[in-house]
Amino acid sequence: MDKMRTAEIIRAGQTVLGIEFGSTRIKAVLVDTDNAPIASGGHDWENRFENNIWTYSMEDVWEGLKDCYGKLKEDVKSQYGVPLAKVGSIGFSGMMHGYLPFDGEDRLLAPFRTWRNTITGEASDKLSQVFRFHIPQRWSIAHLYQSVLNGEEHVKDIRFLTTLAGYIHWKLTGEKVIGIGEAAGMFPIDSDAKDFHAGMLKQFDELVKDKAFPWKIGEILPKVMVAGEHAGTLTEEGARLLDPSGELEAGIPLCPPEGDAGTGMAATNSVAVRTGNVSAGTSVFAMAVLEKALSRPYEEIDMVTTPTGDPVAMVHCNNCTSDLNAWVNLFKECLEAFGAEVDMNTLFGTLYHKAMEGDPDCGGLLAYNYFSGEHITGFEEGRPLFARRPDSKFNLANFMRVNLFTALGALKTGMDILTKEEHVQLDKMLGHGGLFKTKGVGQSVMAAAINTPVFVMETAGEGGAWGMALLASYMKNKEEAETLADYLAQKVFHGEEGESISPDAKDAAGFEAFMVRYKAGLSIERAAVESLR
Repeated sequence: MDKMRTAEIIRAGQTVLGIEFGSTRIKAVLVDTDNAPIASGGHDWENRFENNIWTYSMEDVWEGLKDCYGKLKEDVKSQYGVPLAKVGSIGFSGMMHGYLPFDGEDRLLAPFRTWRNTITGEASDKLSQVFRFHIPQRWSIAHLYQSVLNGEEHVKDIRFLTTLAGYIHWKLTGEKVIGIGEAAGMFPIDSDAKDFHAGMLKQFDELVKDKAFPWKIGEILPKVMVAGEHAGTLTEEGARLLDPSGELEAGIPLCPPEGDAGTGMAATNSVAVRTGNVSAGTSVFAMAVLEKALSRPYEEIDMVTTPTGDPVAMVHCNNCTSDLNAWVNLFKECLEAFGAEVDMNTLFGTLYHKAMEGDPDCGGLLAYNYFSGEHITGFEEGRPLFARRPDSKFNLANFMRVNLFTALGALKTGMDILTKEEHVQLDKMLGHGGLFKTKGVGQSVMAAAINTPVFVMETAGEGGAWGMALLASYMKNKEEAETLADYLAQKVFHGEEGESISPDAKDAAGFEAFMVRYKAGLSIERAAVESLR
């Protein structure tokens, strides 16, 4: 589509906007009538560890959103010479889970507790026993119940509990709603009813009955909605929160806010049964859309849903590329000390490709990438570390390889349950996120880890913000009775599957050998947590 035609579409408000609050970056993507990205904006931010809580301030949320949207406007103006005053629809997404409780006057009662916190073990265990359904530590209901168990004063005053995406949507539309995929990170979902599980809501109320709170759990959770439903319109106040300049018009329809898991499914065309996707960045998670329920609950497996409510098995790990990135930055610092100018894309590419020259099992090296706790392996805290035997093959190739392997070590622990114990069948696994930016490397390592062909599309780099735009586009442009899976397959991806890499037999065997070392060495990581205070 030429720029003049695109400018007309922008001026007419026929575009669609998706904005996602990721762990390290807020990103906005504007798409045209073909669902192709035409402009973007971004804002870098970082979580803070304050009073033993991983958090972001609400000031950071709104300043980041304004800066991200402002850069999108600048991109539109510079490319097409027109202002961005209206769009056809908008969707917001954010990192799933977490805890944002508000009182009756809309005041935040406790600092935002993000998905990264592993401080709700007691609540997670108790709820999992009561519900007979695995409740991960990062879910909103685990945070709420842990606050109850801790005797936190604010709990009695809660009148609304939501996630980051639900909060932003609420403030921009006035609607206390949530997309079903995001809702599945708050409280268990009944996929048949497309709502929170009624029986478990009653069980929770009974569990806290002795506290005599002036609320029932169903009263303080947002309304659950599915993809394609109209979830409110941008208010005048909301428009100013997004665009303080006053150029953006109110009245724009919004789709249900979703979590980054749901947008990842949309961005990789993996919402249909027997498809899966894996998102690898600061954290890593893999999702498989199931044909049938698992035989039993597993602590390592979360049961969530697609944006339309179909059951999904999810393996979520708190740590992925943070330690890997730290090592790459160390190499950058080393090169700069010698006076070399370093392009980060070139550096990442060179080091990642070097890893492909290493021994299949990383030459006996061992590393853990635990910046924070990792529930799958039983850690409430983490300490990044590297270890080796005197006779290990310590060279650059093996060093980079072991750091790539360990980025997926916890993930493989969970995926082995699905593929080896539950015999879950997947026709394809699609990869997206920062790990896949260097062509072929992260994809090959992932294929070896899960012993499954991994597809990566050219659009995968657009990430969750583009996936959110697709969900907003589906709400605006779908035909009657058109499913999300059909809309994505026929009107977005047009049959494209991307480039596939099948697992190399030697690499897969090497990863299995590494995992023996990885599991045996967890006691070393445990000692590091206990000793490095």
